[in-house]
Amino acid sequence: MNKDMIFAYFIMLSTNMWGEPGAYAKHGPWRDHFMTDEATWRRVIDYLPECGFNTLVIDLGDAIQYESHPEISIPGAWSKDKLKQELDHIRSIGLTPIPKLNFSFGHHAWLKEYSRRPCTPEYYKVVEDLIREVAELFGYPKLFHLGMDEEWMVSKDKRPENLTIIRPKRIWWHDINFEFDICDKVGARPWVWADDCWNDPVDYCANMSKGTLQSNWYYTNFTSYKNPDGSFSRKEIETYRVLEKAGFDQVPTSSALERWRNIRETMEVCNEIISPEHLKGYMTASWYFTFDRHVYGLLNEAQIFKYAKKAVFPET
Repeated sequence: MNKDMIFAYFIMLSTNMWGEPGAYAKHGPWRDHFMTDEATWRRVIDYLPECGFNTLVIDLGDAIQYESHPEISIPGAWSKDKLKQELDHIRSIGLTPIPKLNFSFGHHAWLKEYSRRPCTPEYYKVVEDLIREVAELFGYPKLFHLGMDEEWMVSKDKRPENLTIIRPKRIWWHDINFEFDICDKVGARPWVWADDCWNDPVDYCANMSKGTLQSNWYYTNFTSYKNPDGSFSRKEIETYRVLEKAGFDQVPTSSALERWRNIRETMEVCNEIISPEHLKGYMTASWYFTFDRHVYGLLNEAQIFKYAKKAVFPET
C-alpha cells in the first residue's frame, strides 16, 4: 500500500445542493437558513482518526460567509474565521481538510441567482472568485473538489429545479477546463466525480485532463453483476476499469447508505482493477446531512469504513 494514500470522509456543511426554493428535492426541501449542527459536526470529525481516515472533504456550498459574493451565503452561515478555527482543529487531529464547491448544473442551487445565469461573463467571474477565495481560506490546499456529478440527469428531467438548463457538451468541456485552469492558478489539483464517464467513456477519456483526480462512485451490490471473465455488467462498476486503462488517477467512492458491505466491496474490487500507480486512495460518503438526528448514520459510515480498511489493508 502507498503510504500517501488518501482515506477520505465526505461531510456536508451546506444542505442546498438538490433543489431551489419551492422545488421538490429528494433530500428534503430548500433550507432558508444554516442547518448544520455544530455538536454533531465535531463528534463525527473527532471520531474519524481512530477509524483510519486522514482526509476530510467538506461540501461548502452556501454555508460560508463569502466576502467576494455575500449574496450567495445562507443566513446563519459560518464566518470565515469560524471555518478557519474548525480547519485548525481538523488539522490538529491529523486530518487534511479539502474544499468542495459543486459547479454541476445538477447541484448548483446553492449558487442562488447565478445558477440561472450560466455561461455568462458574470457567472465565470463568480466561479473564479469563489474558487480563489476558498483556496485562500483553506491555506491553498493541494486538492480542490469541483463536484460536476449527475449533470447528465438534467437532460432526463430528473433534477428538482424550477428551471432546467442543459449545457451542451462542448460548453461543459469549456466550463470544466475553465475551472481546472483556476485550480491550477491557486496551486490545487482538481478533483471531480467521474459519473459523466458512464454515458460516453470515449468522449470523457479523450477530453478529460489527465491531471485531474477522478472519483467514480457506485453504492450498491458488486457481486450480482460480476461476469465469469471478471468484468461487470454494470457500466458504473466498469468505469473504474475504463479510467484505469485511460491512465487516470482515482479515489473510488463508496457509501453504506444503500448497502453496508459496499465500502469493503469497493476496496476489494478496485484493488484488483486499479494499478497501484493510479490508485490514490478511497473515500466514503454517507450522504446524511450533518444534523443531530443523523449522528449515528454519520458515525456508522466511519465505523464500517474502519473495519473494511482493516480487512483490506491489514498493514494499517
